[in-house]
Amino acid sequence: MNRCGLDGLDAMELERNGAPACRESLAPAAALTVVAEQPHILQGTTEFRRAVLALFMAGFATFGVLYCVQSLLPGFSHHFGVSAGNSALALSVSTGMLAVAMLVAGIISDRIGRRPVMVVSLLGSALLTLATALVDDWSTLLVLRTLLGVSLSGVPAVAMTWLVEEMDSRSLGLAMGLYIGGNAVGGMSGRLIAGVVADHWGWRMGIAAVGVIALLATVMLWTQLPASRHFRAKRVEPAQLPARFAGLFRDAALPWLFACGFLLLGVFVTLYNYLGYYLLAPPYGLSQTVVGLIFTVYLVGSVSSAWMGQLASRIGRGPVLALSFGLMLWGVVLLMLPWLATMALGIALATFGFFGGHSVASSWVGVRAGGMRAEASALYLFSYYLGSSVLGALGGVFYTHWGWAGVCGFTLVLVLLGVGVAWRLWHQLQVGTPAPLVVAGR
Repeated sequence: MNRCGLDGLDAMELERNGAPACRESLAPAAALTVVAEQPHILQGTTEFRRAVLALFMAGFATFGVLYCVQSLLPGFSHHFGVSAGNSALALSVSTGMLAVAMLVAGIISDRIGRRPVMVVSLLGSALLTLATALVDDWSTLLVLRTLLGVSLSGVPAVAMTWLVEEMDSRSLGLAMGLYIGGNAVGGMSGRLIAGVVADHWGWRMGIAAVGVIALLATVMLWTQLPASRHFRAKRVEPAQLPARFAGLFRDAALPWLFACGFLLLGVFVTLYNYLGYYLLAPPYGLSQTVVGLIFTVYLVGSVSSAWMGQLASRIGRGPVLALSFGLMLWGVVLLMLPWLATMALGIALATFGFFGGHSVASSWVGVRAGGMRAEASALYLFSYYLGSSVLGALGGVFYTHWGWAGVCGFTLVLVLLGVGVAWRLWHQLQVGTPAPLVVAGR
């Protein structure tokens, strides 16, 4: 009962009917409700819209500048006089350094904050991309792309952590999905925009266009992302990290899942790296714009990730992971045939299998790792991007010596290895048992 002799609900009912009520007795209750129910960002609020838009654009720009060079590799070969394998280094050096830098970017953010790391990371990446459009020396371009890999690491390594810390649990799923969607759309759009612009105004303008988008995304991230309210700085002990990482390799499944990430992105990037060379040359002679449009196949990835995730919840992660590699296997086989229609179906199958496999493997890592989820995810992403760097560059050797048939043969072997790894995970492990991890340094 309040001082007017009414409980809160009766007083509010009187107010709705035009009768006065004791506002002074209701105000403290309302204030307490606001404090109790909105400590994190809620869906439907202005803060939520600002946050998801800022992080969507950050993910879009991050993967746009990372992968924009993939559609330009034939142009690099022509302009700089380098082989297909050397041209692919423009992507491989970036993903290789990204793999390493992501292991430490999260640690830095634990010390100085999430938002500053992401803003500086994206700003540096935008400026490095614009600088890349100005160089006329191959070695300098590779140096800038190497630095780009380091700079980019601050967004993918930190953005998900920011969301987990700041979002209300009921809003986290949507926010995380929109951020990941920005990553996928950015990876596709960076390739597509750079390829189409390059076809009309040259590769420099293609890279510059993506760099300008990244600069605009940086401004949006800086001005729209709400300040962290739940971040607590942590004292990091780097000396403990090797022991903690080593403990992950004592698990029965995690090392094999890291291998899956390595093979999945390695095959995927290798196919896309050299397919453009093959289709630009006779007998196909397609334009740079048409080759760039191939990357719209990425759109099947959003369907694949969701569908494969639901399928895994029904029949298990092992069978779905094996199915993903099986789809990639059929995709590579179809890519070996000389008809454009079968090649289009082949790249679609390979893309569908890749996104589905990555979705299943990355979620499986989180389930197996338990209390060491952060470290396990970091090692998975390290292996994932290392596969892009190492296998993507190695595929150039096969293309240089044996052409597109060599690339298909190389990726076929890798996919078969992936099928074997998935088969082992499926048949030799009990997925439901908790991961027997020893948490070192605690």
